[in-house]
Amino acid sequence: MAEAVANVARRINATVEEEKDSLDLSNCKLISFPDGVFKVLRSVSENIRVITLADNELKALSSKFFSTFTQLRELDLRGNVLTKLPDAVGEMEHLTSIDLSNNSFSIFPDKLTEIATLERINLEGNSITEIPVEKLSAMPALKWLNVKSNPLDSNYSVRSAVSPQF
Repeated sequence: MAEAVANVARRINATVEEEKDSLDLSNCKLISFPDGVFKVLRSVSENIRVITLADNELKALSSKFFSTFTQLRELDLRGNVLTKLPDAVGEMEHLTSIDLSNNSFSIFPDKLTEIATLERINLEGNSITEIPVEKLSAMPALKWLNVKSNPLDSNYSVRSAVSPQF
């Protein structure tokens, strides 16, 4: 445990000292985003464009995460145990890519459809049964959506987006 904490501290300090625009906390055994990180990164949070939190044990992200890293362009959360995202994710004005593959989502995170800049959404390997086709098709920047390995209804693609059984 102490080694994991030291690893996180090293990576955060490197981001601050080198004024990097990315923060990589992948494979750090995190179960939540550490509150202390917000304080340490306060001076550089506006510069952070890419955050990788892949392959941890995250169960949730707080609204504070999204209100702190307002300039975020890419967020990699693959390989965690997330089941939902806070509503604040919908306020990300610069986010272009989000990777939520191999998590525990059973419902499509609807707030993603409110992000006008979002180009790439990866939700492969979750437990999602329905996707909001109409909302997704209205997203101005969306170029790529991956929902492979989800238990989607086999008739899903042929259903009308306005069908009452949706």
